[in-house]
Amino acid sequence: MSESILIVDDEPAILSTLSGVLSDEGYEVVTAESGLEVIPLVQANPPSLVLLDIWMPEQDGIETLQQLKALFPDLIAIMMSGHGSIETAVKAIKFGAYDYIEKPLSLEKILLLVKHGLDEFRLRAENRSLKKLVEKKYEMVGVSQAILHLKEQIRVSAPSQSRVLISGENGTVKELVARMIHEKSQRKNGPFLEVNCAAIPENLIESELFGHERGAFTGAQQRTLGKFELASGGTLFLDEIADMSLATQAKVLRVLQDLAFYRVGGSARIVSDVRVIAASNKNLQDEIQADRFREDLYYRLNVIPLHVPPLRERADDIPLLLAYFLNEIAQEQGIRVKRLTPDAFDRLKHYHWPGNVRELKNITERLLIMSPTPMITSHDLPDFIAKHVSSGEARPTRSKEIPPPLKEARRLFEREHILSLLETHKWNIPKAAEALQIERTHLYRKLKVLGIKTNLD
Repeated sequence: MSESILIVDDEPAILSTLSGVLSDEGYEVVTAESGLEVIPLVQANPPSLVLLDIWMPEQDGIETLQQLKALFPDLIAIMMSGHGSIETAVKAIKFGAYDYIEKPLSLEKILLLVKHGLDEFRLRAENRSLKKLVEKKYEMVGVSQAILHLKEQIRVSAPSQSRVLISGENGTVKELVARMIHEKSQRKNGPFLEVNCAAIPENLIESELFGHERGAFTGAQQRTLGKFELASGGTLFLDEIADMSLATQAKVLRVLQDLAFYRVGGSARIVSDVRVIAASNKNLQDEIQADRFREDLYYRLNVIPLHVPPLRERADDIPLLLAYFLNEIAQEQGIRVKRLTPDAFDRLKHYHWPGNVRELKNITERLLIMSPTPMITSHDLPDFIAKHVSSGEARPTRSKEIPPPLKEARRLFEREHILSLLETHKWNIPKAAEALQIERTHLYRKLKVLGIKTNLD
């Protein structure tokens, strides 16, 4: 499929010349004689690149560019003007133009700029695609009140620079919360590094965190940078921080206080520009009482506390998680998606899941690979699930929270689903409507009813 270019100029001769030249190069060309025509054209059929004249009656190119970039931030726009000046060029670039060319136009330069602009367009598209894969991998699935509340806390806290302390049982995927905070923060373009404090031996943890100089200890044959230094400009996630020794806790506390540290065996003071997110599956208040965790470190970390609920307290999310993992794992493994019989689905839904989301994902993967037929039956389930939940057995207690009425639950699900698709399509209403398989006017009505504001509001 050829790449499309929109040419906007109030001079018919320029439209005709550029249209002919670019069509000969194999591009699909659309033209407009006024800035007022641009937004409807781009919304109906987004181009790969826009050639936009600055000086036009009714609505000039700068104003049109601002509208375009507000709706389509990644759009490649090359500005054209017969009244060129440094100020105009700077203004165009400031408002998001990719480049600027003066009239009379050099066709050779236009073709070169278009080629470079389309290269940039393809690169941005590839980056968006990769980002979507990352976002999907670290997606938090669920519409229960507990998960919606957690998502809202993440949304509010992520843009700040404050430290976050995440609590939750094993398998509740606390790392996912940390990554979501990072991806929604001002540091999202910086590194995200994780240190599993429970997995690193005590004699190596200090070097892992702060790095070491050559000769600092036996085997230190070269300088090595630690995670606090490597994560500069980004986020450092200290997982299972309660398993860190008191001695190491004191050194981490000093870094948080001074925002600086020394490599092991080093004398140079290194400033640390890193946001720390910590997590633990233990009750840190109990650990403090038992003299296993420093109270001063706890208060340094616990600026924004977030709790990830166990799966048994969000049983309404189990059907969504099962559907998500069945499709995701089948795609990763390159195998056909399998479905659950009603009985198998019912048993999985009412199992108590002591290993939480991680256990659910592992069981789903096992069933997809090991079940001999396209339908996963109750006979395919592991014995411990089949024995724990039999058809006539009383179901375990559901979440203590009062579930919302059906109408409200449906509204919450619709709102979450539509917001997710809008974010996926960069708030492009026509594309989101197409993905939802509804008319654009119907989507606009839904947005109004659900209280979702767009850039057009």
